[in-house]
Amino acid sequence: MGRYLVRRVLYGLLVLVGVNLLTFALFFTVNTPDDMARLNIGGKRVTQDQIDKWKAERGYDKPLYVNAKETGLRQVTNTVFWERSVSLFALQFGRSDASGASDIGHEIGERMVVSLQLAVPLFVLQVIASVGFALVLVFFKNSRIDFWGVVLCVLMLSISSLFYIIVGQFLFSRVLRLVPISGWAGGLDAVRFLVLPMLLSLLSRLGTEGRLYRAMFLEEIGRDYVRTARAKGLGEAVVLGRHVLRNALIPIITSAGSYLPYVFLGSLVFESFFGIPGLGAYAIEAISGQDFAIVRSMVFIGSLLYVASYVLVDVAYTWVDPRVRLQ
Repeated sequence: MGRYLVRRVLYGLLVLVGVNLLTFALFFTVNTPDDMARLNIGGKRVTQDQIDKWKAERGYDKPLYVNAKETGLRQVTNTVFWERSVSLFALQFGRSDASGASDIGHEIGERMVVSLQLAVPLFVLQVIASVGFALVLVFFKNSRIDFWGVVLCVLMLSISSLFYIIVGQFLFSRVLRLVPISGWAGGLDAVRFLVLPMLLSLLSRLGTEGRLYRAMFLEEIGRDYVRTARAKGLGEAVVLGRHVLRNALIPIITSAGSYLPYVFLGSLVFESFFGIPGLGAYAIEAISGQDFAIVRSMVFIGSLLYVASYVLVDVAYTWVDPRVRLQ
């Protein structure tokens, strides 16, 4: 298992190198450092001296990949790519390209705490609600509850998350005045601002996840071990909870693992709409302002989380099913 994990980590490292290189190449294919300077300084009447000064302050006055003016290793290290992208592997994020030039690592550290307050309970509740909803539908299989539950799933997954946000803000904040419509506060006051986005985010995915888990459970209840359990006289609830759920844990872990990085990075749409200063809102602000320094950092963190989540999923397989061996 140790050799397998080392091999997966090395594969993940190659993925990170590829993503990092591709992000850098695509960004500078579309933009030049002069374009970035004009956008950040603002306006069309920007002099070349102002552009050169902005580039020099942020290190964009150097060649992108190879510095022909240098010798030896400095030809590679004294470039924009090395200083602004390779440094990410040491978690050195540098400073923002915006006028304030804030420290990206400090911003990520502060905003990650906010995103985790939304992400961790949302992830746990999402898995519990989706699995519980699917088990109820399977328990009442071929009944009206199952039929209308599937109809509800199709309706829920057909509706955009924007609809949930708009309706939820209007109903719970404008009409009922139960929670603030948007904003943020520290400490225990954060709960008031997190309840509504957490509820709406959960509802927006319940249809997709519930339908997926229902299909998994229906496949499991047709197997021989389920018929054997029923033949022994076990009740349907015991069969579902003790046998079917346990044997369906691997696909559940796979599905939850793929969703985990998205949750930890923060919901881009929900954080932006509700004014939550997390990583998702940070990424949206960087994209709209074409702040390459922040965008490449967020892409790198997203890729890192995906690699880490899939390694964790592989380890979890061996935990839920001792027959699985990682080689």
